[in-house]
Amino acid sequence: MVIGFDAKRAFQNTTGLGNYSRMLICGLAQRHNEVHSFLYAPHMSGDYKNYFSGFANISTRQPSGIDRHFPNLWRRWGVTVHLKGDKVDLFHGLSHELPHGIPRSIRKVVTMHDLIVWRYPQYYSLFDRMAHRIKQRHACRIADVVVAISQQTKNDLIKYMHVPEAKIKVVYQSCDDIFWKPVSEQDKATVRDTYGLPERYVVCVGSIEDRKNQIAAVRALLELPADIHLVIVGRPHGTYYNSLTSEIRRKKLNDRVHIITNADFDDFPALYANALASVYVSQFEGFGIPILESMCCDVPVVTSNISSMPEAGGDAALYADPNNPHQIAEQLQRVITDPQLRAELIAKGHQQRQQFTPDKIIADFYQLYSELCPKTEE
Repeated sequence: MVIGFDAKRAFQNTTGLGNYSRMLICGLAQRHNEVHSFLYAPHMSGDYKNYFSGFANISTRQPSGIDRHFPNLWRRWGVTVHLKGDKVDLFHGLSHELPHGIPRSIRKVVTMHDLIVWRYPQYYSLFDRMAHRIKQRHACRIADVVVAISQQTKNDLIKYMHVPEAKIKVVYQSCDDIFWKPVSEQDKATVRDTYGLPERYVVCVGSIEDRKNQIAAVRALLELPADIHLVIVGRPHGTYYNSLTSEIRRKKLNDRVHIITNADFDDFPALYANALASVYVSQFEGFGIPILESMCCDVPVVTSNISSMPEAGGDAALYADPNNPHQIAEQLQRVITDPQLRAELIAKGHQQRQQFTPDKIIADFYQLYSELCPKTEE
């Protein structure tokens, strides 16, 4: 079987969609030697330039000649020139879009992570809103299978884009391999020193933007004991960072809120593992990766009682209204003060996370690919 991947995110994104792409591509290559993957990406530079070079069954393609000057057009149109020559059986768009002109003989899969651009158009400029919607409509129309990363995303595909239910398959996502490995006491101590972490803190991981709702966690901190700190880990997006820091000043919490905007990704497991709890009260998510990351690091998580968060957390998380800081604080207080509850949540997390292991996700995708491209007798 020969599979082509839209690999832009695999080379350019350090978290989120990049981790999803790398996990799937590498996991498939490691577990199924008979599968050959072609990665089509407009740029192969930075941290992940040589990331896939150790795999004999992975090849890369990027624009050449005049196409190098028009990488976005190459990704949308020029990629298809390579597909027949590479004898691709199936093409998988890993993040909401598929190129134009894919030959009819090639099966097509697209992963839809969320439909935030449809649910919350106010988060996007008019141009971005239109561009994303056009790409998503095209991809869902031509795909043989639309993969939703959660039941929530599946429901949104049906509601907002009217994708036939029979065309949608839910395949959950996992988190990066580094979260599935135990965090040593030495690593925890090193990371604590590196970032000057307080002794007792709640960690909040995610891009610093309106939808992620870190301000609610700051307001909840007011109701927690004075020795409890909040460590926010994420990169700023838009003007929300200014609103967040203004709220911290207004609430006189400068000494108790620590914002880390440049954390090394390799340090994330220890940033979780050193925490008393994780708080993730986003207004909406397609899945909610920090919930899974928290469970993998044996940290109880308090998260939103809406969207896909209960789907990701199951009975291994505590839930609160993301617009109710008092409720968030109550749930965090329970985790911090009740050792038995904490132990129960960690144990339940061990069970809940089994739904999202890399092995399971890769197996689900391999089954999907095999169904779309069944082996033929020689």
